[in-house]
Amino acid sequence: MTDPISDMLTQIRNALLRRKEEAVLPYSKIKENLGQVLARQGWVEKVEMLEDGGRKLLKLKLKYEQGTPVISGLKRVSKPGQRIYAKVSEIPPVKLGFGSTILSTSKGLMTDKEARKEKMGGELICQIW
Repeated sequence: MTDPISDMLTQIRNALLRRKEEAVLPYSKIKENLGQVLARQGWVEKVEMLEDGGRKLLKLKLKYEQGTPVISGLKRVSKPGQRIYAKVSEIPPVKLGFGSTILSTSKGLMTDKEARKEKMGGELICQIW
């Protein structure tokens, strides 16, 4: 069994280590939604879907400030073998509020700040700082 979200985070991490401008990965709806949340929060510049010979791909334009990646760390929290859920009062802060936790809620993927505002808990997908 594979974990597409972990694969996505690893591909982003590897692209940042190699100072690549973009990460191109196989498309899925959950990856696109996760990419949109990252773009909305300013962690990546742009997310777009491409078609290459009938295959759908997701292209993430990575963001750098003065040659340094904006993203310094990514961590998968809930895994296929061990799902982690949290009530709104139990959502952990990341790096004293300088990072974000991304949750899967009944209203879709959102950051910890958005979830607190909506008073919703959910599955803790990943943390980014």
